[in-house]
Amino acid sequence: MDFALNDDQRAIQDAARAFADAELAPHSARWDEDKHFPVDVLKAAAEMGFAGIYTGEEHGGMGLGRVEAALIFEELSRGDVATAAFISIHNMATWMIDSFGSAELRARFVPSLVGMEKIASYCLTEPGSGSDAAALRTTAVRDGDHYVLNGSKAFISGAGTSDVYVVMVRTGGEGPKGISTLVVEAGTPGLSFGANEKKMGWNAQPTAVVSFDDCSVPVANLVGEEGAGFKYAMAGLDGGRLNIAACSLGGARLALETAQEYVAGRKQFGQAIGQFQNTQFELADMATDLEAARLMVLRGAWAIDTGHPEKTKWCAMAKRLTTDACFQIADQALQLHGGYGYLKDYPLERIVRDLRVHRILEGTNEIMRVIIARELAK
Repeated sequence: MDFALNDDQRAIQDAARAFADAELAPHSARWDEDKHFPVDVLKAAAEMGFAGIYTGEEHGGMGLGRVEAALIFEELSRGDVATAAFISIHNMATWMIDSFGSAELRARFVPSLVGMEKIASYCLTEPGSGSDAAALRTTAVRDGDHYVLNGSKAFISGAGTSDVYVVMVRTGGEGPKGISTLVVEAGTPGLSFGANEKKMGWNAQPTAVVSFDDCSVPVANLVGEEGAGFKYAMAGLDGGRLNIAACSLGGARLALETAQEYVAGRKQFGQAIGQFQNTQFELADMATDLEAARLMVLRGAWAIDTGHPEKTKWCAMAKRLTTDACFQIADQALQLHGGYGYLKDYPLERIVRDLRVHRILEGTNEIMRVIIARELAK
């Protein structure tokens, strides 16, 4: 068992770290404060290949594995969690089209997505079906060579700004086998967006309701087979869960590094608080939990890359453990800063706010437990 990265993986990690240090970290506080969606920086990330990390090379993707993706997302999120998380969502939507779409659909959309000439959003959650995703109600009724969509999607990252929406819709009966996936382009009549949600965190990306009112979409925009959309969505979420876990790693790592620097210089009772054994034990536990979480993410990534039959279980385990642990690491780093951690002069309060939602999205951590328990019972 070899835990060392190879030369290519180290080079990829170094490139992502350099990009995050130069293009994300210096602006993260301002983007959060101004609720600014840095589209120009997203396009710069695409020039590095980060918009098509595990999309195939035929249409311009990097064709890398999920291990490499985890390395990239950890580094990017150390620069800015919210922006890295959106890049993850874009990658998931692009990968779904590339993996399951027809040759014609892939040729139409994938090249512009991997270059981020077009930005993609992933649309599964609805106001009435969050964790119970298979109960979604957005319909797509066949009418000649078009589908007519009616319904809405909630909590959609990039809504109103994205150019492409990968949408799970009901084309058949109840349950998962009645769900299909369609690509809906911005500007399609009947497509509209709600107001930008006022969120606790993730302020560097817009989030809104996406609505369909007799929205007519060509049948040619169907991804794969009719009735297979839920299967595609769940396959996408295996990787999406790892991505968001990796984004948690980066945020928690920055929090830990910030805390280490702070306690070395902050003096109380005549000595640096980093010299107190309680502080040292706290840092030791935080570092241990971060490393354990990283190993879980890499194991899940390896499972996807190798097609392991238990990959869904391991991805759920990695997402549950990592997002919980990393939130606690960030919260403890804030605690070590005392009142200063609560101020926006330090990155801790932003990291805590951004990481909190990772325990909810891509399937809540309660749903991760359901998935794990179901797999254990087989």
